[in-house]
Amino acid sequence: MKEKNNTNALQNLWQNTNLGTWFLLFLLFCGFVYVLRGILMPFVLGIILGYLFDPLVIKFEKIKMSRTWATIVVFVLVLLIIVPLLVVLFGVISGQLAVFIAAVPQYMQTAMQKTTPVFESLQAYFPDWNADNVPALVSQYASQILQVGGGLIEKLFVNAVAVFNVVSLLFITPVVAFYMLRDWDVFIKKADALLPKKSHKEIRTVFHQIDLALSGFIRGQLSVCVILGLYYGISLRLVGLEFGVMIGFMTGLISIIPYVGSITGFVLSLILTASTFDDWPHLAAVVIIFGIGQFLEGNFLTPKLVGDKVGLHPVWVMFALLAGGALLGFLGLMIAVPVASVIGILIRTGLKKYQKSILYLGKQNTQKLNRL
Repeated sequence: MKEKNNTNALQNLWQNTNLGTWFLLFLLFCGFVYVLRGILMPFVLGIILGYLFDPLVIKFEKIKMSRTWATIVVFVLVLLIIVPLLVVLFGVISGQLAVFIAAVPQYMQTAMQKTTPVFESLQAYFPDWNADNVPALVSQYASQILQVGGGLIEKLFVNAVAVFNVVSLLFITPVVAFYMLRDWDVFIKKADALLPKKSHKEIRTVFHQIDLALSGFIRGQLSVCVILGLYYGISLRLVGLEFGVMIGFMTGLISIIPYVGSITGFVLSLILTASTFDDWPHLAAVVIIFGIGQFLEGNFLTPKLVGDKVGLHPVWVMFALLAGGALLGFLGLMIAVPVASVIGILIRTGLKKYQKSILYLGKQNTQKLNRL
């Protein structure tokens, strides 16, 4: 009897929340994205840009400007200011990346020469440890890892830039972004009109939470990454680090994963600084730069621009990026965190409904809860 009641409760939960319909739609959407992953990147980028600049269009609308003209003004500003900056930045980084990959063996050799006295001093405390082979092994494997990793990054970076420059940025993406910005309110009204009347209020509440999460990531976290990338790139270059701009850009990009970006950039900066300079002031300057960066990120940038809107643990962010990259490549990396945020909201909403259902509370407790 108890098993039968649990089965009936599960069926009621499934029917009352339309879980079957939503689950089927979710599977169809995932299949659609996977099948068409090869052509979706410019459309996804256009949607992201439309979502990113929508608040700016709204500000122009508040000064009695039509939606179409506000969109045109925003596009002109982007073309005059942001696009030239990106072209210059990509040119500098791609040039530094090629030089860095070629110079990796020399940097590793210099680093090993400077750390050889350390290994020799350690051998005095550990007589059985053969320290003579350690520098050679570390140099060999580290050099191979850096060269292979750098080659993959260069390939990904160059291919992505080439695709965006030739196809997306010049043709498809601007068109998609323009129509998304101009017709955003129309899309929202049409989607709102299609919501089931029975669950209209509840679904709108969920969509509002999704909107906050997406704005927290697309408008907030991306802004943090850009600011950190510019800060680290300019600061490291002013210190005299040859590949400062590249390291700063990489640090800002990986800062989408809390702590991982700053730690990676910090360690790489220390290694290159120690290999390039023979004094402590440069190392101290690198430590100060990343200390200030962490302070700004933790106390000002993230609380003000992101807050707790994304609602994802750093471990889940890393998992989402790895899973997205494995399934959809570069497109998966772009949408991994937003999709993970949406899935997290849907799961939390489903769990709340489950905790109010007969399946969780039992029939008597559910009746008490309904009376309250």
